[in-house]
Amino acid sequence: MSEAPHVAVVLGTRPEIIKMAPVLAELERRALPVTLVHTGQHYSEELDAVFFDQLSVREPDHQLGVGSASHGEQTAAILEGVEDVLEAESPDVVLVHGDTNSTLGGALATAKLAPLLGHVEAGLRSYDRSMPEEVNRVLTDHAAEFLFAPTEDAAAELAREGLDDRSHVTGNTIVDSVYAFRDLAAEHSTVLDEFGLEPGAFDLLTAHRAENTDDHERFAGLLRGVGEWAERSGRPVVYPIHPRAEAALDEAGIEVPDGVRLVEPTDFLDFLRLESEAALVFTDSGGVQEETCILGTPCVTLRYNTERPETAFVGANCVAGVAPEEILEGAETMDGKTGDWDVPFGDGKAAERIVDVLVAAFE
Repeated sequence: MSEAPHVAVVLGTRPEIIKMAPVLAELERRALPVTLVHTGQHYSEELDAVFFDQLSVREPDHQLGVGSASHGEQTAAILEGVEDVLEAESPDVVLVHGDTNSTLGGALATAKLAPLLGHVEAGLRSYDRSMPEEVNRVLTDHAAEFLFAPTEDAAAELAREGLDDRSHVTGNTIVDSVYAFRDLAAEHSTVLDEFGLEPGAFDLLTAHRAENTDDHERFAGLLRGVGEWAERSGRPVVYPIHPRAEAALDEAGIEVPDGVRLVEPTDFLDFLRLESEAALVFTDSGGVQEETCILGTPCVTLRYNTERPETAFVGANCVAGVAPEEILEGAETMDGKTGDWDVPFGDGKAAERIVDVLVAAFE
């Protein structure tokens, strides 16, 4: 094998666009043939266009438009759509990212049709099989030939599962993206002025996971805990609300505490600016745990486990839970931390290492 590999990249959610943008840029820089597939797992014409534009990602070659559905329906539609693309395009390698239904559907289609499969952000584990994301990431790891582990801990997990011969520690591509765009966000984002916020004088909340929002009693308690913290700290908590969470609020008639301020979802640069300037971030998102760690903003995770334990090991994050008293305790623990921890996710050259591995495999 001596020709440059034809690489198909399958993505379907906005976090995947953010984290795969550096890989796509590196593939383009080296003039490798690329087929970009957007499954449409998350799709908003307005937001997707902004994300692609801000991150300088070209338009996808294939839009599958699968939309929202049950896990089974969505994964099946992605599998079928990706299979059709692979049969038409005949790539040598397919790259998927993370732990979504797009990840699993793309992985299953690839495994059936026999191109090589690469999994970016391999080896993460929450050890909670009740999470659909945990099932997706484990199955994808075991189907892939190239496992791009973001940290040594992730690589060690792959070794425990007998996959060390496929593993490559590359760092996490989110570092590449944050390093590339944080100055741009600081220079061009006007979100603080738009929301009437002062740096360091507000906190930030993201809560969208089904286990938090679909259990209405749990969701109400989570908001109550964050609201009590807002009252105690004297800082408003800004909450760019996810459509799932907004629907849960309406359906259950949950009252949002006075200290929690609902705003529309933001684009990547605006959200990066909010993360950078918040005094404290509350989240149930894995990606936000990483981003705040990189940016030096203390984080409180509204879950009972995390697949990003490195953030807690370095002191950037507290895995608090979701009961009001747990949230308050976690906030007290993290409030005022100065962000002088070491970033455990690499040096911002993960995409370069990933493409190095792919090119070397075809020399």
